[in-house]
Formats: sequence, structure tokens, C-alpha cells
Amino acid sequence: MENPKTSSPDRLTQYARGAGCGCKIAPKILDDILQTNVAFSSNPKLLVGYEKNDDAAVYDIGQGKAIISSTDFFTPIVDDAFDFGRIAAANAISDVYAMGGQPLMAVAILGWPVEKISTELAQKVIEGGRKICAEAGIPLAGGHSIDSEEPIFGLAVTGEVRIDNLKKNHTATPGDFIFLTKPLGVGILSTAQKRGLLLEEYLSAMIQQMTTLNTIGMALGKIPGVSAMTDVTGFGFLGHLIEMVEGSGLSAAIYYDKIPVADGVKTYIAKRIFPDATSRNWNAYSDKVEFAKGVNVMEAFSLLPDPQTNGGLLVSVKKEAVEEVITLLQSAGLSAFAEPVGMMQEPGVKSIFVK
Repeated sequence: MENPKTSSPDRLTQYARGAGCGCKIAPKILDDILQTNVAFSSNPKLLVGYEKNDDAAVYDIGQGKAIISSTDFFTPIVDDAFDFGRIAAANAISDVYAMGGQPLMAVAILGWPVEKISTELAQKVIEGGRKICAEAGIPLAGGHSIDSEEPIFGLAVTGEVRIDNLKKNHTATPGDFIFLTKPLGVGILSTAQKRGLLLEEYLSAMIQQMTTLNTIGMALGKIPGVSAMTDVTGFGFLGHLIEMVEGSGLSAAIYYDKIPVADGVKTYIAKRIFPDATSRNWNAYSDKVEFAKGVNVMEAFSLLPDPQTNGGLLVSVKKEAVEEVITLLQSAGLSAFAEPVGMMQEPGVKSIFVK
């Protein structure tokens, strides 16, 4: 029998059932898990906890500043160990940027099947994490590892933010315009890769997107007219938008033809290639979404709930701040995303109307 340590050593995805943020527990199941009868004493310094499904916890440390604390980890979404480390690290740090904050340091979380995969590849995963931390200007200051059935990597990240610049995911207001800072579709592309069907040109672009830090969040946090912000990860564009609108007591209209889509994605949608997590996501919130006539519902079903890994920032912007946000995006090289993809509205029959 072929030794698994020497067989396809770079095919990390063969050792994982899920992939990237697509291995998140389904929304409905997670809601059940988080139910509790334990009473917690209120802490006025805890500015953000888990009650609103926000991206990170935030704690007031005085003098107008707060600490941001978050963790994120998952199984491989790509086969190359170094790239897996970079993607997982960028995804974890994104939670700090999504709150308008600046990362300070990170510690690693590593699970590795040491009897199945060479520890040399684990070293490459950690090195990829170090590379992204260096790009973010923070140290990878330590961590913890276990022997696990599947390879797992991620970070626990600490950041800081001025409380005046803190952005939450449940503070959008009616009439806000909605922006998205990265295209959708990496879940579809990663599934095509796992099946050996992804073209090299799309693979390179996918890795580039998933390893790009969402540093724009720090600048967006300083704009008072940005009323709410989150990042798009495992629950897909629709799932995270629903968290935003329901947490804010609103609904939203989405302009389907304005949604940015990664190159190659629609080709694989036409071949019925999408991750299992897409169906789990859709089953969790399909009753909250309505489509206008003329929208390609079959295509939208594959795209809008597609689990993203280190996806873009989902930003709710007051009308008076739209030009400032557009100028910022353009100056940051994000001109392709400097157009609204929807608008926040007063609550309706459905949470999301796609037109």
C-alpha cells in the first residue's frame, strides 16, 4: 500500500471533508448550539459580544479605545500548504478589519494528522501564516497545536480600535447604500479545484483574492457615514447580509446585476458545480429571500449563498457618505467595487429582495 505521507503530499484538500469557511457549522444548527440557560452578569465594558453574531468581541479599555478579540480556523481550501496558511491567516485577521480596527498580534491554532501528513507541510502552513501576519504588520506571537484527524489552521487575533470608529454589523439605517469589496464565487472555484476541474488561471486569481488582506476596513472605520460593516465568509453574501439587516431591524433590496463575480465562476455554475455548504446555507434562510421576475434564480442560488473564505467587506453607507466611500475605494485600487450593490430599506415581508 502506498504511504499516505508520500502520496500526493501537496493535496491537502483530500484530507478534509469541508473546505475553508465552507466547513462552518450550518446557521440553523449553530443557533441551536448557542442556546443557553446560563445567566451572565452584564459587563458595561463588553461593547460587543455574541448576541448579534458580530465578527469579533470588543472590550472597552478606557480613554476612548477598545480591544478587539477574534478567532477563526478551518480545514484546507487549497492543496498547497503555504497558500493554505496564508489564506487561513488573512481570513482570521479580516474580523478585526471588519470592525474598523487595526490588528496588533496573533497566535496560531494548528491541528495536524501527524500520522498521515508530513510535519514538513505543517511547517509550511505556519510559515504561510507568518507571511500574512508580516504583511499585516503584526507578530505571530505563539499558538497551540494538537494531533487531529483533519488538518486545521487559523489564528486568534487581537486588535484595537477607537470606539468612535468601531463598526458593528447591526447598526445599518434605512436608505443606506450597500457596497461589497470583493467578488463572489471562491466557494465554487475551490469546489472545482477539489474535483480537479479548475483551470490554472482561475486558481491563481482565487488564491490572490483569498490572501488579500481587507485593510480597507481600517479606513472605512474612520468614516462616520459608514453605519455598519461585516465581512462575507462561510454563510455567503446572503447569510451575512441577512444578519446585518435583521440585526438592524431592516430589509434590503439587492441589484443582482451589480454583484461582482470572480472570473470563471459562472462557467462552473453552468456545470452545476458548487459546495455542499451552499445548499445548507440556502436551506437556512431561503424563506427570507424573494426574487424579482427576470432574475436567474438557479444561478443566484449557486452564487449568493456561496461560502466565501476571506471574502470582501459588506458595507452599509449613509447617502451623505457615499461619495467619500467611492473615492476611498478608488484610491485603494478597488474601483471595480466602487458602485453600490443594494440599498437598506424599512422592514418588509422578506428580509432580502433580489431584483
